[in-house]
Amino acid sequence: MKSAVENLTPTRVKLNVEVPFEELKPSIDSAYKTVASQIQVPGFRKGKVPAKLIDQRVGRGYVLETAINDGLNGWYQAAVQESGIRPLSRPEVEITEVPDPSATDGGLKFAAEVDVRPEIELPDYAGIKVEVAAAESSDEDVDKALDELRGRFGTLKSVDRPAADGDFLTIDITATIDGEEVDSAAGLSYQVGAGTMLEGMDEAVTGLSADEDAIFDTALVGGDHAGEAAQVKVVVKAVKERELPEANDDFAQAASEFDTLAEAPRRPGQAGRRIKDRGAGR
Repeated sequence: MKSAVENLTPTRVKLNVEVPFEELKPSIDSAYKTVASQIQVPGFRKGKVPAKLIDQRVGRGYVLETAINDGLNGWYQAAVQESGIRPLSRPEVEITEVPDPSATDGGLKFAAEVDVRPEIELPDYAGIKVEVAAAESSDEDVDKALDELRGRFGTLKSVDRPAADGDFLTIDITATIDGEEVDSAAGLSYQVGAGTMLEGMDEAVTGLSADEDAIFDTALVGGDHAGEAAQVKVVVKAVKERELPEANDDFAQAASEFDTLAEAPRRPGQAGRRIKDRGAGR
């Protein structure tokens, strides 16, 4: 088999492939066996029909077409390996020449256009210097980072009061459309004000205490009824608030690489290293 690469663009090539009859013949022999197993001829068992009789019944052209269809991917893959191109897409193949059905020789020619990975030559970057400005942090930046870190180590404590912004709730929800229940879920965890569930949820749960409920209208966002208007009943099972650990030396040792809280702000950008990722406890 012979193959040649024609560059069409920096990212697309045409692969011209020639398959000689010697390499095409095994596929033709296999195609005869395939066709023989598909037809019935009186006097011959299925799969044992001679090639000459198959030529008479279905035509050698059909056999060649079967052989080419079955072998085309293998020849293309072999040409890719031979040429060394690195395809990025499925090829667009055009058969340009097939053997004459009446002859017992002659090869196959086809062209395959395909997107390939471009060859990129990097310039000499030795000696290039890049200056990076030193990171600076204000007291407000340090306080914000510290509060976020304390939040990751916070724990949730149940409280006996109405839900407020930032509280964590355990809720059950039931959705109905025209009075018929279409979806429900129990024991969900939701933070008031997160806006990550249903539109109208934050307004409905704000002010509710444990074992109280509310009903609101919204559009469903998932399931078989996504996008449909529904009435949702939400029952608050528990209201919890997050308790943050005290910002002291013990916390600094538990949450970072520093031994004291006073040491941490002196090295901006380092306070987040070696943090134990716990998230809010429940």
